Formats: sequence, structure tokens, C-alpha cells
Amino acid sequence: MSPAAWSLIAFLVAVLLSCTSRINVGVLGLGLAWVLGWKAGGLKPEAIAAGFPSMLLLTLVGVTLLFALAEQNGTLEGIARRALGALKDPRFVPPLIFLLGAVLSGIGPGAVAATALMAPVATAIGLRSGASAFLVALMIANGANAGNLSRLSAVGIIARDGMAKAGLVGHEGKVFLANFAAHVLVGGIAWLLLRRQTSAPAPVVGVESAPAPLTVAQRLTLAVLVGWVGGTLGFGLPVGFAAFAAACVLILARAADESVALKKIPWAVIVMVTGMTTLVSVLEKTGGMDLVTALLASMATGGTVNGAVAFVTGLISTWSSTSGVVMPAFLPTSTALATRVGGDPLAVALSINVGSSLVDVSPLSTIGALCVAAVTDPEVARRLFRSLMIWGLSMIVVGALLSQLFAPVVAGW
Repeated sequence: MSPAAWSLIAFLVAVLLSCTSRINVGVLGLGLAWVLGWKAGGLKPEAIAAGFPSMLLLTLVGVTLLFALAEQNGTLEGIARRALGALKDPRFVPPLIFLLGAVLSGIGPGAVAATALMAPVATAIGLRSGASAFLVALMIANGANAGNLSRLSAVGIIARDGMAKAGLVGHEGKVFLANFAAHVLVGGIAWLLLRRQTSAPAPVVGVESAPAPLTVAQRLTLAVLVGWVGGTLGFGLPVGFAAFAAACVLILARAADESVALKKIPWAVIVMVTGMTTLVSVLEKTGGMDLVTALLASMATGGTVNGAVAFVTGLISTWSSTSGVVMPAFLPTSTALATRVGGDPLAVALSINVGSSLVDVSPLSTIGALCVAAVTDPEVARRLFRSLMIWGLSMIVVGALLSQLFAPVVAGW
């Protein structure tokens, strides 16, 4: 059997195990990368290690550390409580939850961290406003995912790295726009359909009407975050290094507990992303990625490639990690796949992003599970799990349709 065939088998095994087992496929990816590179490709360890995304690792650790500090000292929760508590008209609490989730996700921590932060307080306030638990969960999940592919977000950085491997650089605006628009559309439809199910506003225990004033440490943290965002967006500072510098300011000023924040960094996800990226690098060197591309191309034509790739990645993402498995594995194939079937490489990449992220409201995903866990009533939580499962599975088809119809339009702007 050829090295390329062995690589393809290893890739498919890794994707399958990411859907069916609890193993961190990043660890598996690193092990397979070494065995394949050594036995099948004749690569030295140095050549295999060259595929390890060190810059991506630095950026992810820096960004997640900075926001772990901001979460640990209560700054992000304080901002969320103030924003949600300031709205007096209960009818617009769900859209505000969506918007706040998008902002918190987009400025750095990503959708999973933003959902973990938002879900408890947003669920309590949303239910108090009279909204259904299903509507609140959809607003939290879709809002967090809407901001997930900004140039500052940890997941946006992963998407940018994967697209760069396909030669697609400088499209951060279109990547964000396509993903944001898809989630706004889906979230808006959910709000219009479900807002009629709202009940009379009722008090919810544990949600104070007047949050405590921000502490000195929290005000400093907020100022540092604003400076970091302004520096990276306005002056082009490197996101990862600037995040480390901002984190140093907070640590030296004793505005947050460094030891606690380090434990909050999502190391498992980072290992997953970097391990799968290394495996994909070995696939490229052994010819396995050409076979992956051929397999995807066999499922589509030039006219259907966007919808087909969105459907496949959405289906995998329902049970697997979007940022840890789907993006690192499939985004690098965008240009080769489009070339093979006659499509637009950027439209294919946008379809992968949108198709894989729309399904993340499923309770099988971390985001959907966090929304279910935020509901304290067991019966309501059971119904919510079922509703989110149906909605999440339906997003496989919705994502494919949206990508088929609109990905070429966004790519062409």
C-alpha cells in the first residue's frame, strides 16, 4: 500500500474516533504523524516537527490566557450582567443575549468560552424576561458562534491558519461576514418563530437587579482589553504576542490570579488543534491530502461543491470538534478541491466554516451542552436537550443550503 493510502486511512481513523470516542485526537494525531512520517514517508523527526504549528500555538495560548485572567477576576461576567440587566423591555432580551454573545466571542475567547461565561447568567435573565429556555439557548449559542470567526477570536485564528495552508490569505473580513450573517439569519428566524411563546416576566432567584460596582482590578482589566483590541486592530500588533504582553500587565499588577488562569486555558482543545494540524502536514508530504481531496471531489461537481462540503463538514461537526478537528482537517483542502471540481476556493472555505459551525447548537457539542447545563429544572432541561438536538441536526441541511446559495456571493465581493 502506498504512503498516500496509509495517510488517508490514518486521517479517516482520526476523524472517526473524534466522533465516536473520548480520546483527544490531537494526541492521536501527533502519534500518527510520527509513525506515518517515519514508516510511510521516510521523514526524519525534524521534518515531521516542522509541520507543528508553533505560531498558532503561541497565539492560542496568549489569547486564551488573557481572557482566562479576565474571566477569573470577574471582569467578563460583570460586563455581561450589566449589559443584560440594563435592558428594561423584556421583548428584546433575546436579541441582546445574541449580540452580547457575539461581542464576547469575537473579541478573543471564542464561542465555547463565551458560552461558558454567558450561559448561567443569560439563561437566568432570559427566563426572567419570559422567553422560553429553547429561545434563550439558541440566542446564546448562535450569538457566540456569530462572533466566533473574528480576526481576534481563538477560533478565527484557527480558521485563518487553515485557510493559509490552502493559499487563502487576506480574507478575514469575508470569513467573519459569512459566518456572522449565517448566524444572524438563523438566530433572527428563531426569534421571530419563538418569541410568541414567551410568558409573563417572572423573578429568578440568584440574579441581582443591581450588580456590584467594578473593582479596581476589573477596571484595569477592562482598560487592558480595550488597549489590546485597539492595538491589534488599529496598529496591526501581532495578536498572540500582544495578548501575552497584556496578560503580563494584569499579572504584574496583581489584577488576577495567574495560577488559576493557567488552569482555565483550554489545553485539551489546543492539543487537539495542533495535533490534527501536524497530522494534516504529514498527509500533505506523503500525498494523503490529495486522496482526501479526491474523496471529497467524488461527492460533488463544480455546481454543488459548496453545499456538499458544507453538508459533510456539518455532519462531522455534529459529533466532533469544529475548531479542533473539522477546520484543521478540511480547510487546507479548499483550493485543491475547488481546482479539481471547478469551484471557487474561497467559497469552498467559507462553506466549510459556515457548515461546520451552524450545527454547534446541538447538545452533542460543547456549546449546546453548556446551554442545557445552565437550566436548573430537570424536566425543562430534558425538553431543551431534545429541541436542541432536532434544531442542530436540521442545521446540517440549512448550512448546506446557505453555503450553496450565498458562499459564492460573499466570496465574490
